[in-house]
Order: sequence, then C-alpha cells, then structure tokens
Amino acid sequence: MQSQTSPLGEFDLIQRFFKTQSELMLANNPGQVKLGIGDDCALLKIDPTEEIAITSDMLVSGRHFFPDANPEWLGWKALAVNLSDLAAMGAKPLGFTLALALPDPNPSWLEAFSRGLFAIANEYDCPLIGGDTTAGPLNICVTAFGSIPRDKAIRRSGASEGDDIWVSGTVGDARLTLAALRHEIELSKDDLALVEARMHQPTPRLNLGIALRNVANSALDISDGLLGDLRHILKQSNKDAEIFLDRIPKSNTLLKQSQTIQNQYTASGGDDYELCFTVPSSKRDVITKISADLNLPLTQIGSIKSMQHSAPEICIIDSDGKELNSQQAGLLLKSFDHFA
Repeated sequence: MQSQTSPLGEFDLIQRFFKTQSELMLANNPGQVKLGIGDDCALLKIDPTEEIAITSDMLVSGRHFFPDANPEWLGWKALAVNLSDLAAMGAKPLGFTLALALPDPNPSWLEAFSRGLFAIANEYDCPLIGGDTTAGPLNICVTAFGSIPRDKAIRRSGASEGDDIWVSGTVGDARLTLAALRHEIELSKDDLALVEARMHQPTPRLNLGIALRNVANSALDISDGLLGDLRHILKQSNKDAEIFLDRIPKSNTLLKQSQTIQNQYTASGGDDYELCFTVPSSKRDVITKISADLNLPLTQIGSIKSMQHSAPEICIIDSDGKELNSQQAGLLLKSFDHFA
C-alpha cells in the first residue's frame, strides 16, 4: 500500500473518498438520516413505533484478510458482514459509520476500497453517516444501524422445542476458497471463480430477515461456522438440537470434494454469512413460499429438542442415519476464535 503520490491529509481523504459519495446518497434518499458526515455526530430520525438495531464488526489485516487483499472486495465485505447481522434480527438498514486505520493513505487503494464500499451501500440503501480515520496498521471497523418494528426483532433466545432448523443458500464455499488460497487443496481456475465471491463479497440476506420477522422464533448469521454458531441459539434458548449432515446445502463445487472436507467446511468453515433460523414445523409452507418469493434456497437441516443435560448439545446424524460419537462431533463443532 505504498503511496506513489504526495501525502494525502485526513480531511482531504475523507472528502475525496467518502464524504462526497455519502452526500450524494443522502441527497437522493435521506431516509431517516437527518444529518450525515460533517458534524460531531450524525443524527437519525427515530420512528417511535420502531427499535434501533446496532452492530459493529472489525476486520484486521492478517487476521481477517490477507494483507494484499483486493481493496474493492474489502470495502464490500466490511459493510456486508454488518448488514448480515442486521439481517439476522430482521432489521432494515439505516446507515453506517466507518473507522479506518491506514498504514499509508494510498489514493489508488482508497479509490478501490471506497468503490466496493459504496457499491454495497447503494445496493442496500445504507448510507455512510460518519466515522474516523487515522494512521496505523490496516484495520477496518464498521458500525451499522438498522430499524425494526417494535418487539419484532428476531433474537437468538426464542428457539422452541419442535422447531425446524433452517439455513439459507449454501454453506462451505468461503472455507473452500480459503483452503485454495492457502494451497491446502487444489481448485481449478474455473472452480475457484465459482466460489471465491462467497468469501470476498458475501451477500447479506436482508430481505430474508425482514420476511422472517413474524415467522422465525430465533435466528443468527453464520460467521464463525454453522454448528458453532447454532450453539449460540441453543445456549440462549436452553435447548438441544439434532442436525442431519447430509441435509446441509452445498454448492456443486464443494460437492466435488471428499465427504470429509464437505462435512468439515459446511459444519465449521465459517465466513458464509447465510442465515440459520428456527421456525415451528407448522410453518413449513410459509418458508417454502418465502423461498420462492425471494428466489433463495432455504433448507431444513434439523430440529430443536428439549435440553437433556446441564448444557446444550447437538446430536449430529451422518448419511447412514447414525449419530456421530463425541470425538467425531467435536471436530465439526469447532468455530472460529478471534483469539486462538
């Protein structure tokens, strides 16, 4: 990221790469933003019939992405992971702030980063409304704000015994991409092209989250691994779960891999940003209609059970209908740990 031009000051940087585009978005559609970039705080107009959802995610160079990662993809992903959190609770985006530490204010890097950032911001009508920039190791922190009708937020704590467990789209492709980039496995150029966007440019399932407001009992987005994330729902709902491994939806590209890799990447790969949610079994027809309306595959992969011991457990059933033993299951229940 070495700069090839004259030094770029903080306020010039903000104006050139962020403020101008933010003002253009707000001029076209201010929504609930009363005041954007330029003052000590942004101002949001709050509808008294709604609640505000707030989420924040940090992407750190060398931890969450390769130091030489495509900056346009980084701009997209930095906002996408936050929008995915809003989707999991059924929230509609209002706006976001960006805190950006840069080792060097390279104009070409910033141009590409802001292009990716505003591409997704415009696609999901979520304007940049404030933030901060400073010198330092490359670190991207986004805080996103969303609105939900009062008492309609989908929480992790609402899973009920007998609920079906569903997942959107397919899972495992982000981990497959990472394995290829790390040279852990070999993918053809064509196969890599089919899956790499799942890692670099995930799609936040905002329309699905909104459609699930009055349907789902619980939900979350899959960021650290499907089964590891599911345990958050189980812990907060005091429930167990039964999961059928062969039902977890996979892409055709992942299906080319060994069964061991398929199981590992879908169960614990992470970085998918699909939604995992629970719904009463009586509402399967509703989910089928939502899937058709959104043109988005939704797959039932298991069910919620009453908790049998002092802590939630996941019973994992293999393709032969047999329950995995504790050692086998343990390998699939690992999730990403930011401090490991």
